[in-house]
Amino acid sequence: MKEKHLVGWKETLDLPELGIFGIEAKIDTGAASSVLHCNAYKIVQEQGHDWIICELITDFATHQTATLKLRLYRTKLVKSSFGQEEKRYYIRTTAKLFDQVFDIKISLRNRSEMTYPMLLGKNFLYKKFLVDVSKENLSLKSLSNKNK
Repeated sequence: MKEKHLVGWKETLDLPELGIFGIEAKIDTGAASSVLHCNAYKIVQEQGHDWIICELITDFATHQTATLKLRLYRTKLVKSSFGQEEKRYYIRTTAKLFDQVFDIKISLRNRSEMTYPMLLGKNFLYKKFLVDVSKENLSLKSLSNKNK
């Protein structure tokens, strides 16, 4: 059996394919899917494929943004924590934690009213991670211990 990594209630990770490094994500075992803040987006169809053109914050310290065109993986109706249904658009990309790269499916939506720009949901956590809610940023701490 593959050993699971221990994560805290929040972790800092990279989304290298999106050019996002050092993003803080809240671990949310109550959420099925992971979600990333997106300032704005539009869906287009080209050559028989659906794409999402989105404005993402690539540097949360400076609020620098980038407009990316990403292949849409899936569209799904999701019930929010407030009980409202909304259409969510998902992409596939990679996330880097513990100096390892993991595949991840992420929905994009505006999270400007939320404390954290990203949530890591249980679909991503499943069979890879255990959560200790009394800790935080264990992935960063493990890297700093390796460098000593």
